[in-house]
Amino acid sequence: MNTHFFKKLICLGMIFCLTFIGLSGCGQKKTELVNVSYDATREFYKEYNRLFEDYWYGKTGEKVEVIQSHGGSGKQALEVANGLGADVVTLALEGDVNVIRDEGLIDDGYINDYSDDSSPYTSTIVFLVRKGNPKNIKDWDDLLNDGVKVITPNPKTSGGARWNFLAAWYYFKKQGQNDEQVQASVTKLYRNVAVLDSGARGSSTTFAENGQGDVLIAWENEAYLSVKDYPDDYEIVTPSISILAHPSVAIVDSVVDKKGTREIATEYLNYLYSDEAQRIAGDNYYRPSNEDILKEYADVFDLNVNLVTIDDFGGWEKAQETHFADGGVFDQIYEE
Repeated sequence: MNTHFFKKLICLGMIFCLTFIGLSGCGQKKTELVNVSYDATREFYKEYNRLFEDYWYGKTGEKVEVIQSHGGSGKQALEVANGLGADVVTLALEGDVNVIRDEGLIDDGYINDYSDDSSPYTSTIVFLVRKGNPKNIKDWDDLLNDGVKVITPNPKTSGGARWNFLAAWYYFKKQGQNDEQVQASVTKLYRNVAVLDSGARGSSTTFAENGQGDVLIAWENEAYLSVKDYPDDYEIVTPSISILAHPSVAIVDSVVDKKGTREIATEYLNYLYSDEAQRIAGDNYYRPSNEDILKEYADVFDLNVNLVTIDDFGGWEKAQETHFADGGVFDQIYEE
């Protein structure tokens, strides 16, 4: 064969590719969608992103690649507020999303954009202890005992840590203590904290992999993952009172409008409520917001645990200002 013939073949191939681009995928450009999330969702979004990428391609013929970011929820919120280009955020709590909203990057009313206050899954707070529970830890007041070393993240950087703090606060409140007494009890609890990591996954690593501490105050899903990985080493204790943790999702309006990704970002969050995604959440030890699917996991979760909500603290705006803002209760505790 001569050189002229090869050139003709190459030219015909290029024409074919350009003619049928989008049908065959030849040269097809991927849309990148950035999801900034918190520490404890790593395994869940690894599975969900594959599901969504396949779903979107099957629906539209367009390829999408989800770029995932994880870290302490409070720290992640500040990163987005300071310019990290997230199309969507899937953070640990409404208060962290509000930080981004307050910078004008997310529109008011985002909490009503999706069902269940834009929380496609929920969680709660439990204790992870060493097998056999050698410190006999059964409830929050046991964390105040001398010699008990507690592992929990820092509420200033971790959303999960704020849920931990509020669950403990409410428990002591329900024991009939006034605010001064509650603060004294929570102060004593934090005096027993051996390591204050920046995020939930860091605390899990400190406890489960590095062997520090007697008890980890953890997201329910983090505790179950640890037991799954180390079934002979750990067990879960559910306290008598915990808190219904509502991780919130939102579109970062300023980013999607600039990138032209609003349609795909909207569908990405909406598809979290699909039956397939809800079961992936349950399989990763998050509580599905779909009540019927949640019942499928009744043998996994304690569905009768006494759960308070953020409304018992006047909502996230008030809870943040009272407990976690600069000079708030947590700062007072940690400075004592």
